[in-house]
Amino acid sequence: MLNKKSLIGLVSALVLSTNLYAAKVTALKTAIAEEGFQLYIVTEVLKKMGHTVEITNDVEYGIAFKTIANNAKSDDVYFMAAHWDPLQKTLIEGAGGEKKLTKFSEFVSNCAQGYLIDKKTAEKYNIKYINDLKKPAIAKLFDSNGNGKADLAGCSAGWGCEKVIEHQLSAYGLRDTVEHRQGSYSALMADTIAQYKTGKPILYYTWTPYWVSGKLVPGKDVVFLQVTHSANPNTASTKLANGADYGFSINSQKIVSNPSVRTKHKDIAKLFDIIKVDVNDISGENMLMANGQNKEKDIKRHVKTWLKINKSKVDAWIKEAKAAK
Repeated sequence: MLNKKSLIGLVSALVLSTNLYAAKVTALKTAIAEEGFQLYIVTEVLKKMGHTVEITNDVEYGIAFKTIANNAKSDDVYFMAAHWDPLQKTLIEGAGGEKKLTKFSEFVSNCAQGYLIDKKTAEKYNIKYINDLKKPAIAKLFDSNGNGKADLAGCSAGWGCEKVIEHQLSAYGLRDTVEHRQGSYSALMADTIAQYKTGKPILYYTWTPYWVSGKLVPGKDVVFLQVTHSANPNTASTKLANGADYGFSINSQKIVSNPSVRTKHKDIAKLFDIIKVDVNDISGENMLMANGQNKEKDIKRHVKTWLKINKSKVDAWIKEAKAAK
């Protein structure tokens, strides 16, 4: 039978042991404000499971992946919720590959991307392919600064899409006729939308889910341009089942974490594998942001509403995740 001194020692040891193995969860929030919605959904579900989560300030993708890789064997959990697969394949490889980062199942499916122009110009000049801009006369239609080249509102450095665009400018022989404009993507798109409203031709890169396709609606205001052949550094073929080829594969957003999560925190690993958010839900929330509900408190309110609407799903995920532990 334990005496009082031994009992106190045993309790202290148990408390120490629990503290030593308690997980610290760090959620790496990307610098794209419109990806906060899905991150907060994951963190709120983790909290409902009893975990404490610390969310970083906005970080670039490359820094997020390197932070996770640097903690590959950590007892703690490091994750980001918006890895674009296969678009960011090279970023994963550059951070150490799947030995240092582990990808989970599809979190958000059917994420499209590509090049678009205004429908009026497409129909007037019969423009169907990005390759058509190799013709100086066609490219000049989209010249807004007078240098004779088409101005492509493109992708910010560090996102992964900029490397594909740069690769394709060379692959399709567009270096002499197309200029890839980079910088603040939101500012570029604000200029693009302003140009559209004044009736000027526009050329830009975008993706879904994102608010831009709610302002410039594909099929109504703008059209996707195809490519004459696949030329993407991340995948051999970008051709879809229906034969169309927009130059980019349909991506999935996946949760990425340090590999030790799979063995040391099986409940969290299970959640990362089963949690899903519909791409249309994200597009809808992004549109609310574009219409002015873009403060942190607004996004968190959107998340609260989503969790309430999807309560039965959330409860099922939590039950399955806890069972895995």
